[in-house]
Amino acid sequence: MKLAGIWADYVPSLLAGMATNFEISIIALLLGLLVGIPFAALRFYGGRASVALAAIVVSLMRAAPTFVVMFFLLNVVRDVSLFGMKLTMSGVMTVAVSLVPYSAAYTADAGVDALRQWDRGSPLGALLFLPNITRAFFVIVMASGAAAAIGVPEGISVILRESALLPTLGDRLVVFAVGIVLFGVPLQIGLALMRWLQRELGRRLVGA
Repeated sequence: MKLAGIWADYVPSLLAGMATNFEISIIALLLGLLVGIPFAALRFYGGRASVALAAIVVSLMRAAPTFVVMFFLLNVVRDVSLFGMKLTMSGVMTVAVSLVPYSAAYTADAGVDALRQWDRGSPLGALLFLPNITRAFFVIVMASGAAAAIGVPEGISVILRESALLPTLGDRLVVFAVGIVLFGVPLQIGLALMRWLQRELGRRLVGA
């Protein structure tokens, strides 16, 4: 593979695929926040019965396999009609919604911890919610590669498609190496910044 060919065709396709990964992840995180925050409040402020019910629901969401949810949405929900209107979801939305159970469960758990810190009079402790949610976002970005299984042109599918077209192992290794650099390095930088923020908040919390 010529280097010019990588930059002219493969890299733009990979960057477009990565944009799809981030689109899926942003949607999944926002929906997870909308679902998870009320469950966090219910687990913290609710009565005994509501706390138990919320804990059960969150546990079920935490255990829900993304692939199972994704294929359920793809093969079952798309054939459902509501008030005479057929429900349809794009591939991007299907994958995003399949990641909502994880996102919502993580949000609920982190939200309960934040509410406990706030109730103890520790706003800095409550702010740990932000790096925790950031960590969830990066996990969701990596998990969004599941979209390749249903033909959504995200980053992983671009890497696999491009490597399958190449005749030699050396060319395929170049494709994977470029994919790792473009896909992996930004994620690692983001995770490093998140860990730094978490350590900084923890240090100030201990010193407070």
